Amino acid sequence: MNSSRRTSLAWVIKASAACVLSSLAWAAQAADVQVAVAANFAGPFQKLAAEFATETGHHAIIVTGSTGKFYTQIKSGAPFEVLLAADDETPKKLAEEGLAVKGQEFTYAKGKLVLWSAKPGFVDGKGEVLSKGQFEHLAVANPKLAPYGAAGMETLKALKLSEALASKIVQGDNIGQTQQFVATGNAELGFVALSQVAPPDKPFVGSMWVVPSQYYTPILQDAALLTKGEANPAAAALLKFLKGDKAKAIIKSYGYEL
Repeated sequence: MNSSRRTSLAWVIKASAACVLSSLAWAAQAADVQVAVAANFAGPFQKLAAEFATETGHHAIIVTGSTGKFYTQIKSGAPFEVLLAADDETPKKLAEEGLAVKGQEFTYAKGKLVLWSAKPGFVDGKGEVLSKGQFEHLAVANPKLAPYGAAGMETLKALKLSEALASKIVQGDNIGQTQQFVATGNAELGFVALSQVAPPDKPFVGSMWVVPSQYYTPILQDAALLTKGEANPAAAALLKFLKGDKAKAIIKSYGYEL
């Protein structure tokens, strides 16, 4: 073997070794992060988690549910490290109570409420189906636990329909269950998040009315670094990722405002 070939072979071996060492170092730094995700954000976060893993090597372990229940679980010692709430009050409350790191909370999305039916043509573009009352059940997430449920009840109050429709309301534990009530036909229509029924990667099914924002308190969805995740680099990396342009583009594609 001549000297030039030996030199080339040595360079290839060194380069391969460097790649292996780099990969091992990257894998060694990778970590898991336990994330509590508001049910309305389940779809977008699945996509965000995949991008996050590709970009950082860290993996998000996801649990979805209502913000109110997450608050109770965190107070009881649940192992969550990051909370993606459906409101901006819960993260602040957790920070005040020493369960989240103060100053780390930020709004990652502004939600949009819609009145949706799985039946095409059932919900009109002005929401007049509500005042006509020609339905048996209206699904709304528990307003004490789910901000979208609270927004739905605020909308009925603004339309002066709270009393007239009270007997028709069926409550879901969270916005995910509420959507299921409508999707399965157990309720003809319901208040849900736009992101649940009009994701960018699936065709729209049914009919809906995008509720005007003046009918309900703005749904500002905040993220919080919980104290259990303060020493986890994956938790800090996730919050940083959510502030980046790639994450913002994904969030916006699901109908959220930023």
